[in-house]
Amino acid sequence: MTKPAGPTLIGSVVRALSLLEAVAEHGRPVQAKTLARLTEIPLPTTYHLLRTLVHEGYLVRTEGGYVVGDLPGHLAAAGKSSSATLRARGVLRSLHDDLGAAAYLAVVNDGEIELVDIIDSPAAPRTDLWVGLHDAAHATALGKAIIGALPERERRDYLASHPMADLTPRTHTDVRALLAELDGRPEVVVDSQEYTLGTTCVAVPVRGRVVGAVAVSVPLSQQERVLREAHRLRRAANRVALAYATADDVAGHADRAGIA
Repeated sequence: MTKPAGPTLIGSVVRALSLLEAVAEHGRPVQAKTLARLTEIPLPTTYHLLRTLVHEGYLVRTEGGYVVGDLPGHLAAAGKSSSATLRARGVLRSLHDDLGAAAYLAVVNDGEIELVDIIDSPAAPRTDLWVGLHDAAHATALGKAIIGALPERERRDYLASHPMADLTPRTHTDVRALLAELDGRPEVVVDSQEYTLGTTCVAVPVRGRVVGAVAVSVPLSQQERVLREAHRLRRAANRVALAYATADDVAGHADRAGIA
């Protein structure tokens, strides 16, 4: 009797998943050589697979080794709520590719500005986020774009409850000056070395079902280049707003149908 054939498996996918599981189980940064030994994958193959997993957001390479990246958590969150996060990630990836810059998305959640996702690469690394948005929104284009998009009362309440720390010599710490900068809800917001010296961030607010912003960060020397391409940021913000609106509509229909 012929034995039933087993499922056809893609070896490279199996090996990549083995590496991802090994990193997750390790619980701390782990070196490539250790991963090769744990998974019994040849070291050259291990390096190639790790490079791919880092590029796609499943792993992050740190000085101490590899750790699990943001994407697995985003996948889990999207599975529990909606497809908005994953669709927004695709928008950020396109923005990163178009501008050759690290791309960011943040939204307002329960009165706080939260960083949702980052897409970067070795050629366009993210800014060192040494101070979180909770304490540094006033010093980032990402945070300022969101503050400017809030209704006036919410904007003032937010600034009243979040001290404007002095992060660099270029950081604006005067509430009135910030409100004047954001008066009229500008379409494009810039932080020029306000968060990190030598770095500029350009952001566009996301308005609609969610209040947020998309942004890119680049070395200061590239600021004018990015500003000339600001239409790409505006397009990305519109696509993110549509992703959240569509996901909300789908969830609403599911709730009404009793299937969510």
